[in-house]
Amino acid sequence: MTDDQTPRLRGSETVWLDAAAQLLCEAGIDAVKVMPLAKLLGLSRTGFYWHFRDRDALLEALIQRWEAKNTGNLVARTEAFADNICEAMFNLCDCWLDDALFDSRLDLAIRNWARTDPGLQERLNRADVQRQDAIQSMFIYHGYSEAEAEVRTMTVLYTQIGYLSMRVQESHWKRLARVPDYVEVFTGQRPNESDVGRFMSRHLTEQG
Repeated sequence: MTDDQTPRLRGSETVWLDAAAQLLCEAGIDAVKVMPLAKLLGLSRTGFYWHFRDRDALLEALIQRWEAKNTGNLVARTEAFADNICEAMFNLCDCWLDDALFDSRLDLAIRNWARTDPGLQERLNRADVQRQDAIQSMFIYHGYSEAEAEVRTMTVLYTQIGYLSMRVQESHWKRLARVPDYVEVFTGQRPNESDVGRFMSRHLTEQG
């Protein structure tokens, strides 16, 4: 075995994490073990231990990935520049249409895992509070009262969680076409054509 071959046989941390996320989403937390991962990747167990101390270290890295990607990106989208609440809501809706911003399958898998892991449930609760605070602050910034902002925030979050838990099946294009109506429901305001156009243009290259 040459030095050039060794890294390929070990894989990378990202490769192992991607495989762990795949198994978690497809089969649940009990399926995320070293040997099934190695088999899935065609790599050896030794390669795993080059990157992670043990399975617990892998699971922690997986949770941190979820926290950074899903909660971190959601909060960032609520803070993106927007002239009005409809544009702000379109910014947030990017998360539901762009897997690079928000991994919906992983979010559902984490929620299912947390039902049997009290420590993870605490972290999930904190993440949900962060998301709620960020969306509520977005509404308040655009002139809504605290009470109205809270109710509208719950409507946004419960709708998204409902999409995940019900495993709603619809094409990318159908969901994209519905977003302006969702924005009107969430905000109580009809988005203008320029806001709709900018949002649509960001997603026209997506495949549904």
